Amino acid sequence: MAIPTSFLTLKTKKANLYRLTLTTILCTVFYFIGFYQNSRGNIPLVNPSSSTSIFSCAPPIRNATLDFLPHHYAPDPPLTWARVSYLPPCDPKYSEYTPCEDVHRSLKFDRDRLIYRERHCPEKNELLRCRVPAPFGYRVPFRWPMSREFAWYANVPHKELTVEKKNQNWVRFEGDRFRFPGGGTMFPRGADAYIDDIGKLINLKDGSIRTAIDTGCGVASFGAYLLSRNIVTMSFAPRDTHEAQVQFALERGVPALIGVFASIRLPYPSRAFDMAHCSRCLIPWGQYDGQYLIEVDRVLRPGGYWVLSGPPVNWEKHWKGWSRSPEDLKAEESSIEKVAKSLCWKKLIQKDDLSIWQKPTNHIHCIAKRKVYKQPLFCQSQDPDKAWYTKMETCLTPLPEVSDIREIAGGQLAKWPERLTAIPPRISSGSVNGITPEIFTENTEIWEKRVAHYKEVDHQLAELGRYRNMLDMNAYLGGFAAALVDDPVWVMNVVPVEADVNTLGVIYERGLIGTYQNWCEAMSTYPRTYDLIHADSVFSLYKDRCEIEDILLEMDRILRPEGSVIIRDDVDILLKVKSIVNGMQWDVIIAENERTAHAREKVLFAVKQYWTAPDPNQNQQESKTAS
Repeated sequence: MAIPTSFLTLKTKKANLYRLTLTTILCTVFYFIGFYQNSRGNIPLVNPSSSTSIFSCAPPIRNATLDFLPHHYAPDPPLTWARVSYLPPCDPKYSEYTPCEDVHRSLKFDRDRLIYRERHCPEKNELLRCRVPAPFGYRVPFRWPMSREFAWYANVPHKELTVEKKNQNWVRFEGDRFRFPGGGTMFPRGADAYIDDIGKLINLKDGSIRTAIDTGCGVASFGAYLLSRNIVTMSFAPRDTHEAQVQFALERGVPALIGVFASIRLPYPSRAFDMAHCSRCLIPWGQYDGQYLIEVDRVLRPGGYWVLSGPPVNWEKHWKGWSRSPEDLKAEESSIEKVAKSLCWKKLIQKDDLSIWQKPTNHIHCIAKRKVYKQPLFCQSQDPDKAWYTKMETCLTPLPEVSDIREIAGGQLAKWPERLTAIPPRISSGSVNGITPEIFTENTEIWEKRVAHYKEVDHQLAELGRYRNMLDMNAYLGGFAAALVDDPVWVMNVVPVEADVNTLGVIYERGLIGTYQNWCEAMSTYPRTYDLIHADSVFSLYKDRCEIEDILLEMDRILRPEGSVIIRDDVDILLKVKSIVNGMQWDVIIAENERTAHAREKVLFAVKQYWTAPDPNQNQQESKTAS
């Protein structure tokens, strides 16, 4: 019997419908399976091959993940970064290498006015492509405040100062460590008693004096003991015959930089410091048309103090001990007095071995006095905050204009600690382009949340006392440092000279300290200065300006063994950074920021592994055996 054609057609259509339905169901199932698997296809926080015991800042949660789903639409990183570079250790002779203050390179420059001790950085073809080692036997420094009195000899293996300054009680060598009694050339009873003497002449207790600068700081005992009075001091001294004085200061946990009065401005903004100090600092204040005192005037706040002890103060009593003639010392005293008067400073008092001058709170009277004191003239059309390789001038930096003799130029600063969160006068007056009081307040709140997040990830940062010396490579308004103000740490706030807005003056008006820096060059500090380095958008800022590798090598140089690094930047940049530091003996993780997993901005946390130069005695023994 023949089957109707219409029946066959209907059967075929049903079969096709079944196949289509089954195919649709299977495709749907596989789609959801694939979607589910892809949604879990993230990069783990902890590399299984790395040791979490070494990387002590890694969170203990092993299944924590980072979201790298395509929430953004950017091209993948170039394949050229998928390599692991290896940056070898430098020769042990470079363990104290300071690239821009290299002793051998400096000899090529003019010795007049100590110009050879200024910054002279290596050319690109002279850069070391290796990691500066810690000396053999290096140990984690003593914790603050014990570090104020003690430092390990192995960390700063120099006994020169214990001999040169033995009678001045700067530093003593005791077994495996140095002890700092707190003495100094002009404070034989100790820095504490010396500061008490100053405190009897000007008020160091009411919070009006918060930031200080110590010129020619020795081992920074002055700055070390001011900290107990809530005064933070920027101490500086050149890298000179007094071996390692700044290095000792940093090892003690005291803020310091390598620096010198020579021909260029100090790397600080105008009106930065409440007090400047010189204790037998041997700076020729009266020479070169008073240029060095003029520079102190630039960085001194309206109403700020200059404290001088040592030659020529009280020369009538000390001239024999100073091995100088009375005539010479009297002439030096007269030249200083003359320059101070020409700057319109008022000599408040001279008592025993101390002299104190005060800068005027505004320049109304000083402008009138230019008819008497023809020099220095007021500077014309210069940026008083520009201070990176900027030549010193013999003109007086004018203070902001005021309408009343009782008004403080630039605005009244709040006393510490209110100063930290009060709207800085530079912002309230509108003199900082694009930054309003609302932006300042919001920024402070943002950084409190960010630092809280950092502490959740980096357990060493959360441990009080584990870190002391910190660096913020791109500080903006100082929010990172402000969020850590209650911890026993200090932060060097850097404003890169390439930043869109110069905010270092704002940072100082908050009662914090910092410096200018170009991160394509080395910092004026010793290796192993910092326990923690924070870099917010630094690599984005220097993209196409210099090599990422060079910046990372400088970070490695100034970071202590077992110190931490926190880098906040675009995810693609962080992947490039990670590919380099994998060859630098850093343990690394990349984590989400504190806001959302959907942002391109991520945070890289790293810990520098402990390693040092080899034992020199072992090398000598091997050489003898081989011979």
